[in-house]
Amino acid sequence: MPTRLVNFVVDAADPPALARFWADLLGWPITFAEDGEIDVTAPEEDGWDMDLVFVPAPNPQGGKNRVHLDLSSVSPTDQDATVRRALGLGARPVDVGQGDVPWVVLADPEGNEFCVLEPRPEYADTGAIAAIVIDALDPSAQATFWAAATGHRIVRDEPAFASLHAPDRHGPWLEFLRTTDPKLTKNPLHLDVAPHPDEDQHAEAARLQALGATLADVGQGDVPWVVLTDPEGNEFCILTPR
Repeated sequence: MPTRLVNFVVDAADPPALARFWADLLGWPITFAEDGEIDVTAPEEDGWDMDLVFVPAPNPQGGKNRVHLDLSSVSPTDQDATVRRALGLGARPVDVGQGDVPWVVLADPEGNEFCVLEPRPEYADTGAIAAIVIDALDPSAQATFWAAATGHRIVRDEPAFASLHAPDRHGPWLEFLRTTDPKLTKNPLHLDVAPHPDEDQHAEAARLQALGATLADVGQGDVPWVVLTDPEGNEFCILTPR
């Protein structure tokens, strides 16, 4: 059985402050704070079934991230209110070459880009976060790997992007957006996956390696999780079964 997406992890120079920004922006509570890790959890009715996890990182974010979040909106007024709330909390507008588009590109207080989308029917039931978006040299191949890894369905597969969603349509979309820029450094944002309670973590690591993942050393030392990279080098962690 495929693993489950369980965390969206953000490296942060100041985890408590960055977690507070996102908690206030999304209206979600901080549910865990210990040993430098801060977790922000969506209310059950929101539709998001992952935690936002903020962990300390020695190096500040530099350059455009290959991974970002898209926030949903239900109306132009709602989109504008989210943008104004984000700016009031310390976000800033950024130009990543988006041109004249109906969404708004912002960066959080540590420089992580995110988009506040205009209303879109496909994101009507996702809650505050519409999608996790990952730059990809080959969106179709990346979608194929992550569909096999997570059990999500490939809903859209086009030359410029590919999109996955959980079979029950619960939670955010996972999307891959074509880029020509190769990955050069460790991503400051990554996904955590976990096997189901009756499954084996190391067997799952072996299965994902057979699908094209690679074991990775990012300086994690002796830890209870397994660090891998996907076929394009994006780091992710396999946690213990849960």
